[in-house]
Amino acid sequence: MPIPVMPTSSTARDRTSPAAVSALGLRKSYGDRTVLDGIDLHIPAGSVFALLGPNGAGKTTTVQILSTLLTADGGQAQVAGHDLAAAPQAVRAAIGVTGQFSAVDGLITGEENMLLMADLHHLSKREGRRVTAELLERFDLTQAAKKPASTYSGGMKRRLDIAMTLVGNPRVIFLDEPTTGLDPRSRHAMWQIVRELVSDGVTVFLTTQYLEEADELADRIAVLHNGRIAAHGTAEELKRLVPGGHVRLRFTDPTAYRAAASALHGASANDETLTLQVPSSGTSRDLRRLLDRLDSAGVEADELTVHTPDLDDVFFALTSAPALPSQPEETAR
Repeated sequence: MPIPVMPTSSTARDRTSPAAVSALGLRKSYGDRTVLDGIDLHIPAGSVFALLGPNGAGKTTTVQILSTLLTADGGQAQVAGHDLAAAPQAVRAAIGVTGQFSAVDGLITGEENMLLMADLHHLSKREGRRVTAELLERFDLTQAAKKPASTYSGGMKRRLDIAMTLVGNPRVIFLDEPTTGLDPRSRHAMWQIVRELVSDGVTVFLTTQYLEEADELADRIAVLHNGRIAAHGTAEELKRLVPGGHVRLRFTDPTAYRAAASALHGASANDETLTLQVPSSGTSRDLRRLLDRLDSAGVEADELTVHTPDLDDVFFALTSAPALPSQPEETAR
């Protein structure tokens, strides 16, 4: 089922916000295989942006291009105010990257991993030790600091990974599927870390296959499919793209139930449970219209419940759809 890309009111607001990451017409191919087919991005500073997509959709390729690890075949991009092609060194100095696979060296201690990163950032010995101690404490790794990193749990390694990324005080952090393989407790701890980073003014570019994660963290979400941005918006805006939303009305008085059924043409009725299911987008305008119709009929429901599709529904609808034709609105803003 083709899902239209929906330009939203918040899109217009984002255009006037300073962009931490922006891209126009970004393209990348490997031989005959097109991985990115002209994607546009506009990510405001101090926000969390989530890029969703199935395996092989191009999420990691996007991160690698924006972090200067790969060269795009076409298009333009800026990160932290620096042009990707003209000033790659300035981009690298302003960003941090945590990939799918841990960059932690298991043969040395957590503290030694941090000090090594401080050396790579050309910090003085004194400054390196200060920053290391602060970050180890912030990420609850002080007690394990002298232990080999190979003895750390998956969640501890991920925390150390991000702590190492923060040594250079980056303004933009790319987190490429940072919670893959973590248990629920460690995943929730990682979410809290992301929230703290953003509260400090850092911009987080997150790729994930966990839809709950995007719903929980992201200010804006884009779904990547067949090399293009299939849809973008807030979580709530994306959910409204998928049909199936409805309002469920329950009555205890059979007379009121029948009167409501007569007033609400097109509602699905269940005579046994005295419930009506009315198709709805779930917006406040839609709900107001529904309540006005009930009020005009002199009926009041005993219970009203709004049901909207979740991000799983959005993801499956978009990624099972055929590729959409290129449209000017296909901009993740």
